[in-house]
Amino acid sequence: MRSSRSSPLTEATPPSPFSHQQASDFRRSADLAGRSVEISPDIPRTFDQPLARHHKLIGRWVASREKATRRYSRCEARRRIEHVFISAAGEALRPIDLAELRVVVLNGESEGAPAIVIICESIGQLDLGWIETSEAPIAWRAAAYVALEQTLGAALPIFGYQDLFDEISNYYWDGETDDDAARQCLINYHGADPGDLDEVALPSTMEAKKPAWMIAANAAPLAKLPLDLRKALRELRSAHDALRLLPGDCNAWHFDGQILYEYVPGLEECSTLPPLTLVPVEFFAAEVDDVGRHGMEYGFMDVAGICPLSEAAHVERWFASLRTGAHFLLAAQQLIQLDPDKL
Repeated sequence: MRSSRSSPLTEATPPSPFSHQQASDFRRSADLAGRSVEISPDIPRTFDQPLARHHKLIGRWVASREKATRRYSRCEARRRIEHVFISAAGEALRPIDLAELRVVVLNGESEGAPAIVIICESIGQLDLGWIETSEAPIAWRAAAYVALEQTLGAALPIFGYQDLFDEISNYYWDGETDDDAARQCLINYHGADPGDLDEVALPSTMEAKKPAWMIAANAAPLAKLPLDLRKALRELRSAHDALRLLPGDCNAWHFDGQILYEYVPGLEECSTLPPLTLVPVEFFAAEVDDVGRHGMEYGFMDVAGICPLSEAAHVERWFASLRTGAHFLLAAQQLIQLDPDKL
């Protein structure tokens, strides 16, 4: 689980719109699909105020793309800068409905460089499509699930089963992972009566809830999968490799909690839990409720990437990395949208 993630960035510690619901009632990301992009409206448009740092930076990038030279008033310049930036970012994200992503440009404190932030506004379980609901062979479904579990964290704020297990283990069993040690922990540190532990949830109880398609050992090797599924998995892995090899600077999908806190003071109050999960809430509703409670009250760490930019030339590199990540998410989306009856 990527450490640290809040929603939305216009407030320091926003209340979650789901604060009075159970985590297991989260709508799946496909139900929330959509895209929007914006530039932080912290400079008034009235009285022809000077352009803010983020408008100037992106404005130089816009000017480098313009084919014809013309003069703009400051208000016209703001509108032109925002239109070109929003259109370019929207074009890159438009094919993605796996999750609702939003791009925001922020100014830092003092004379710090502006930063572009990608926010994930989807909350709850990722819709796994045929992997979760079809009658396809378990070996196929497990292979697809494992691939998503191993790769999606490179672009999305998302947690998997092991992250959930670790959180529950730390909370209830002081990090113990086997039943005997967990029982002893409950007795020694939580004052439990040994005679009352028969009905208490233990590590093996949680492991037993996993459906067969979540178990990596059930995944078929690539050579034994249908051709189209093999192709989709190879494309996912290839796109993931390209995203993972991006340099840290000017990377739209790079997450750094300390940098984020500098741009949004007070954000430390929100939950460090990502808003998305690959864990099927049908089987793990109680556990997801437990770990998601703080996020439902104070907001989840929903930032997919933050990238400070000091030069206009860096904006073009940011867009190149944005497209690389979008290509990866599209590969994951296409894997989930396969029709198992046609494999």
